[in-house]
Amino acid sequence: MTGIYPGSFDPITLGHMDIIKRSSKTVDRLIVGVLNNQGKTPMFTAEERVAMIREAVKDMPNVEVRSFEGLLVDFARSMGASIIVRGLRAITDFEYELQMSQTNRIMNKDVDTIFFTTSLEYSYLSSSVVKEVAMFDGDLTQFVPPFVIEKVRAKLKK
Repeated sequence: MTGIYPGSFDPITLGHMDIIKRSSKTVDRLIVGVLNNQGKTPMFTAEERVAMIREAVKDMPNVEVRSFEGLLVDFARSMGASIIVRGLRAITDFEYELQMSQTNRIMNKDVDTIFFTTSLEYSYLSSSVVKEVAMFDGDLTQFVPPFVIEKVRAKLKK
């Protein structure tokens, strides 16, 4: 069974890594789908985000990383995925994620969504929090993998 964990991952956080590790144990193949949204201006390009995530998951043999544009259900169909993995931090996430999972299910009845509640130590964490802390030169060690810290710092110096 193939699952997809989609997101912008700008940048990847330890919370994302927690969901990747846990969900990769429930499927034969997990694809981390990096959304390339032309309507947003991310800190990192899609290619840079894919490269960072590949580095982060290099020791996970059943995890691959790909970028995609457009509808998630179309990407899932093209990858042969029947599971979409989503992480939930709070009840506010649930409302949005439930609506999206129901919409995806209507668009493709062969795809189901599985929700993973975020581990308590990452329940507050988001890529936006990481970028804000980084802008004020805060300590990122509890938020992102070590090699990501260097990349975030380098981006902010440009």
